[in-house]
Amino acid sequence: MDKKLLDILACPICKGPLVFKKDSNELICKADRLAYPIRDDIPVMLEDEARQLAADEEV
Repeated sequence: MDKKLLDILACPICKGPLVFKKDSNELICKADRLAYPIRDDIPVMLEDEARQLAADEEV
């Protein structure tokens, strides 16, 4: 994930920062506990496409 792109992307719900998880290829919003997928090097920043993080899943 390009650092410049990561710097300008924000969670579409809370407008908070996102963390790139390379192993799962997702952008994580810690505040909302959502994981946005990255498909074909394109972040899918749609709430309907986000995965809710499990309570025991580390962010």
